[in-house]
Amino acid sequence: MSFEETLYDIELPGIPKLKSGKVREVFDLGEDLLFVATDRLSAYDCILPTPIPQKGRVLTQISAYWFRKLNNIVLNHFRSVNYDEFPEGLQEYRHWLEGRSMLVKKLRPIPVECVVRGYLAGSAWKEYQENGMVCGVELPLGLKESDVLPEPIFTPAMKNDKGHDQNITFEQMADTIGWGNAAKLKTASIGLYEAASKSLDHAAILIADTKFEYGFEHGETVLMDECLTPDSSRFWNRAQYVPGKPQNGMDKQFIRDYLNYAGWDHHPPAPDLPEDVVSRTTALYLEAYRRITGSPLPVQT
Repeated sequence: MSFEETLYDIELPGIPKLKSGKVREVFDLGEDLLFVATDRLSAYDCILPTPIPQKGRVLTQISAYWFRKLNNIVLNHFRSVNYDEFPEGLQEYRHWLEGRSMLVKKLRPIPVECVVRGYLAGSAWKEYQENGMVCGVELPLGLKESDVLPEPIFTPAMKNDKGHDQNITFEQMADTIGWGNAAKLKTASIGLYEAASKSLDHAAILIADTKFEYGFEHGETVLMDECLTPDSSRFWNRAQYVPGKPQNGMDKQFIRDYLNYAGWDHHPPAPDLPEDVVSRTTALYLEAYRRITGSPLPVQT
C-alpha cells in the first residue's frame, strides 16, 4: 500500500464482522479475532470524515511492540502481526490488511477503561480545578496544569461505545467487576505505565496518561485492544516540557486542539480536516512510532 492510500472502512466477504469501533474493525475467525486498524480518527466521541494516512499501521505496529515488550507484566491477547501466519482465507486481502491487522485471542471484554495518569492534564486537570480530586483520588493543593503527580494514579471509566466514557471511582469499578478483579487491573495498569515510562527514557518521551482495556480468558484478566498508542495516550516531548500550560505532544491532542481552534461545537457531523492538518497528524504519529521503537515505520508497497 502506498503512502497516499488510506483505509476508512472494510468488509471481508465470508468473514463475519463482530464489531465496528471508532477506529478498529473486528472480524470473527472462530477461535481468534482479526483486528483491523483503519485510518479513521475520532475526537470528542465523533468519527471524523477525513482519514489520516499511515495511522492504522502506526497503531497496529506500536501495539504489537508493547504487547511483546510488556508481556512479562501482564498476559495479553496478542498472537501475530506477521501476515504470512494469517489464515489462508485472508491472503487475498493482503494489500489492504498487511501491517494494519493483528491476530488476537478471543476474550470476554471487561466494560471498564483502566486509565493511569502521571501528569495533570485533560479532563483530570479540569476536575482537579473544581474539587482538588480526580475520580475520587485526592491530590495535593497548588498543582498546575501539566504538573507531574507525586505518583501515578489510577482513574477508571465505564466504557461507552456510543458516547463519552464516564469517569468512576475505584470503588464503583470494584462494585461492577468485583474487588479482586479491580485490584488486579489497578496493579497491572500502574505496572504497565511505570515500565513503559522507564522504557521511554531513551526516547525523551513523557507518558502523561494512557488507558488500558482488559478481557477475561478462563477467569484470568488479559490485556486487550491497543497498548500505549498515540490514540490511547498523551505522549509529550520531554525536551519541550514546561509545567503550567498545555504541552506539545505526539498524539491526537493535536487534532482536538485544531477542532477547538476551528470552532467546532463537538456535535456531529464533524468537519473535514484541511490537508496541512492531515499531513501534520501523520507526521506526529510516525514520529511517535520512530521514537518509541527506535526505527522508522517500515515502508510498505
